[in-house]
Amino acid sequence: MVNNILVTGGAGYIGSHTVLQLLLGGYNTVVVDNLDNASDIALKRVKELADDFGKNLVFHQVDLRDKPALENVFAETKFDAVIHFAGLKAVGESMQKPLLYFNNNLIGTITLLEVMATHGCKQLVFSSSATVYGWPKEVPCTEEFPLSAANPYGRTKLFIEEICRDVYSSDSEWKIMLLRYFNPVGAHPSGYIGEDPRGIPNNLMPYVQQVAVGRRPHLTVFGTDYPTKDGTGLGFLTITWVLMSVFSALLDGPRVVGLGIHLLLTLFLLPHPLDGFDVFQVRDYIHVVDLADGHIAALRKLSEANIGCEVYNLGTGKGTSVLEMVAAFEKASGKKIPLVMAARRPGDAETVYAATEKAEHELSWKAKYGIDEMCRDQWNWASKNPYGYGSPDGTN
Repeated sequence: MVNNILVTGGAGYIGSHTVLQLLLGGYNTVVVDNLDNASDIALKRVKELADDFGKNLVFHQVDLRDKPALENVFAETKFDAVIHFAGLKAVGESMQKPLLYFNNNLIGTITLLEVMATHGCKQLVFSSSATVYGWPKEVPCTEEFPLSAANPYGRTKLFIEEICRDVYSSDSEWKIMLLRYFNPVGAHPSGYIGEDPRGIPNNLMPYVQQVAVGRRPHLTVFGTDYPTKDGTGLGFLTITWVLMSVFSALLDGPRVVGLGIHLLLTLFLLPHPLDGFDVFQVRDYIHVVDLADGHIAALRKLSEANIGCEVYNLGTGKGTSVLEMVAAFEKASGKKIPLVMAARRPGDAETVYAATEKAEHELSWKAKYGIDEMCRDQWNWASKNPYGYGSPDGTN
């Protein structure tokens, strides 16, 4: 059995949830994280949630590009395997600062692989991303789809996958799991750990939760210039959303009347042609606890012989639109989320969701939670921690 696990980026959103599942599973877990976009408070809470197993967690504040510091970590513990989360992950920022992303994500990974090889640790679970599929021509995405990342962040994931394949080709002692996860949302059911982005959130649900707790005035829905499935322009669901808003306004009074009027004006006065846009960008949202369990399943797979370098999608296999997620969150929280429509962000794809049969068959893993549970746990975290791991003045 694999016993001593190194988790890079373990103080982050997905990393902290995975660390908790590792501890509860009886693994000795060491975390390295430079805390550039994470908080060590997350790990303190993980220790508390793990109860007696919390004593098996060790944390080192280390940047993966600092090779001597990383060597020291490996010198202290003989690791059986590494789960690699560490890296910058904002699509929009990667478009503005591509060299920063290539330096951080690629150099950090190369340094990690070099140190692993030096210390005889050749079992790796890499947290890749569905962004490696770019703008897929059809869905669901299978692991055999052509790869063509549409932004620098996605390209770092794609390059790292290729590096891992080359490492295995050069040395068959390596066992490598490449996990292409889709859109993680939600939080631990306790509401004690969750997603706490620094600055303006780059993903949908942390932004939604910040609107719900009053930290932001509205949610900007990107993707009003995406084509509709039927090519008719606004799209049936968009029109339905507006009509529902107006109907709700008639029932709920002046405050919601204002929102309904705002939605109508926003949709019909947008500086875009009406032929071919829709706000319903579709994604495969997956509960972060399901995703953490997927990493544990991949870790268990490493104990088998003749693994090689394998790739698995981790998703639900179901596509959900932005507005469907917003509606589910409103139901879970009892909060109305004001919307402002806007054009798509550079680098975003339209519709992406996973084919998950390979992971279900070979890893014995399947996502358990639906969007209602995702939104329930997201709101539980947000309502208990409106400023994440920090305070209103931005301090921890």
